[in-house]
Amino acid sequence: MTTKNKLIYLPLGGAGEIGMNMYLYGYGSKGKERFILADIGVTFPAMDGTPGVDLIMADTKFIQDRADRLDGIFITHAHEDHIGAIGLLWPHLNAPIYCRKFTAAVAKAKMEDRNQTSEMIEILPPYPEMKQVGKFKVGILPVPHSIPEASGLVIETPDQRIVHTGDLKLDPDPVVGEPFNPELFEELGKKGVDVLVCDSTNIFSNKPGRSEATLVKPIADMIKSANGMVVATTFASNVARLKTLAQAGIDSGRSVCVLGRSMQKMLGYAHSTGVLDNFPPTVQLEDIPNIPRENLMLLVTGSQGEGRAASAQLARGKYLGITMQDGDTFLFSSKTIPGNEVSVGRIINSFAMQGVNVIDDSAEIYHVSGHANRPDLEEIHRLLNPKTLIPMHGEYRHLKEHSELASSKGIDTLIVPNGAVVEFDRNSAKIVDHIETGRIYLDGSRLIGAYDGVVLDRIRMATRGTVAISLVIEGSEVLGVWAEPIGLPETETYEDGLIEIIEEQVENSLLKSKSKLLKDDQEVEKLVSKIVSNVCKNEVGKKPVTRILINRIES
Repeated sequence: MTTKNKLIYLPLGGAGEIGMNMYLYGYGSKGKERFILADIGVTFPAMDGTPGVDLIMADTKFIQDRADRLDGIFITHAHEDHIGAIGLLWPHLNAPIYCRKFTAAVAKAKMEDRNQTSEMIEILPPYPEMKQVGKFKVGILPVPHSIPEASGLVIETPDQRIVHTGDLKLDPDPVVGEPFNPELFEELGKKGVDVLVCDSTNIFSNKPGRSEATLVKPIADMIKSANGMVVATTFASNVARLKTLAQAGIDSGRSVCVLGRSMQKMLGYAHSTGVLDNFPPTVQLEDIPNIPRENLMLLVTGSQGEGRAASAQLARGKYLGITMQDGDTFLFSSKTIPGNEVSVGRIINSFAMQGVNVIDDSAEIYHVSGHANRPDLEEIHRLLNPKTLIPMHGEYRHLKEHSELASSKGIDTLIVPNGAVVEFDRNSAKIVDHIETGRIYLDGSRLIGAYDGVVLDRIRMATRGTVAISLVIEGSEVLGVWAEPIGLPETETYEDGLIEIIEEQVENSLLKSKSKLLKDDQEVEKLVSKIVSNVCKNEVGKKPVTRILINRIES
């Protein structure tokens, strides 16, 4: 291997966290590397840390500054944590997009939703065909997952071969899409895999993963034993599970109706791209009133407790005119993503109050994961026999556990969190640099930086309350003070409560101030903020965010 050209790996998101996947590979001489990007995903906000934010994605500044050297973006599959930011961030990167047909359909819709052209999206055939992109040759490696046409990447430079697994499981019968092909992985291993960058999501699950095909019978048995209407929810993108649920419903003698825009969209993409056939017959919304409840099964959105989805609306009372009743059954054919426990629990409690029989997957009967469990990861290691393993897709504890597993099998490993720059040669991998990685928020229609202060201001206002103060000043004379506390409890000290005491003490302090101070807006703001903070601390135990508007009347 020459000393001039080096292979580098840099995770911008998804390494040390769940979601927001974005991984950069570069090859060339230092400072002149050509790059490819694997995935461009999002994660979702939480009210406690990111109130009001719509989506969160990795900061692309590092590669934006080198966008003229970015030769391609590869999307491994169409889950939001791998594709969700494509329409938002592509204008800053302006590189061709490569993926499979189903993923391309989703990517095209996301681009067009953001008023971007989708002409740069190129559909690639599966490995062993390879695409030359800049200094890399890349193959799309079919793998089973919980969405159609998921793929890993086989990445080749003149010196090395990397396998980037994406999300995968070892499913011999995934219902929709290609089964796991151990011969293909073994063939890759025999060719030689220098670096395996591997999914770590289920490293703590010690049982071998189960096939999607094993779910039809237990779900059908559960439906047959149910009284009243049966409603089931799962991830909208899990087209195979939708087919499994629908088939179980039909096998149980029920009419099946699919409700929820995101489910219908995903099924539409699957039908239009030819990855889904023989989907069981369904009925339309308008047919539901004519079907006895005990003969009806609904498939609905909202498996993660999303407030506007069908599940949450049913829990609150009604969705599209449909209500749940005492004796109905609601099935969560899904796993609750960490962080969503509260919102899912709220739905379960609401259904329980309505007398609905709620079945979750705590017993692991009605859901199988889309990720490889620990024994499956060991099999991937065995088949590919990599020289070096880099764990990805997981919190730091997942990466550490996966690294220790590989080390116990004699594989060299390296834990690479977001921002770490890894350099490879024939015999080793080492972290040679760190870059600052951050987050970008979609806030309404605007992209903002995590450190822009907007979200921090919201958190401060939410936890401390706000007081708006309007002052009218003429020369050095205070003509009026108006206060408006927001998000603060009232006080009984004064007849008119907190407003009266704030206005009185601000006005008294300003009247006692020197005329020089009253002519300086900054000094006035500093004084008023201090007074408001002290008053509110004394009266209600809070130091609020203060906003001051000074209106000056010219003499």
